[in-house]
Amino acid sequence: MKKFSFILTAIMLLMTMSLAAQKGKTEPKASFVQEVHDFGKIAESSESVSFDFVVRNVGNAPLIIQKVLTSCGCTTPSYTNTPILPNKDGVITVTYSTIGRIGAFNKKITVFTNTPDEVYTLTIKGEVLKNK
Repeated sequence: MKKFSFILTAIMLLMTMSLAAQKGKTEPKASFVQEVHDFGKIAESSESVSFDFVVRNVGNAPLIIQKVLTSCGCTTPSYTNTPILPNKDGVITVTYSTIGRIGAFNKKITVFTNTPDEVYTLTIKGEVLKNK
């Protein structure tokens, strides 16, 4: 009878621990310091402008930036390739080429991470002025 009670208590303890573990799932979560950057007025002669979007992992598991897509070939992304630990920062650098692109622009950057069911969108905008 003592063995049966011990086994029953052990099973109950394991089930309780299993349920508690499921409630406190470990997941990464990205939080951006800034999601939109306005370059303002830029001279075409500057050739390109860049901005660093800082991404903080506010989750409780390592965050991995899997890929970053831009809305056109005039915008080039680079990003932290190593896992971003909880409460640490990574960077997504976006470079916009101004050559031959006179006028206002508004470009979207789509960020895919290992965060379940979450896609992040960043924006750069500004106006390229013709060389004088």
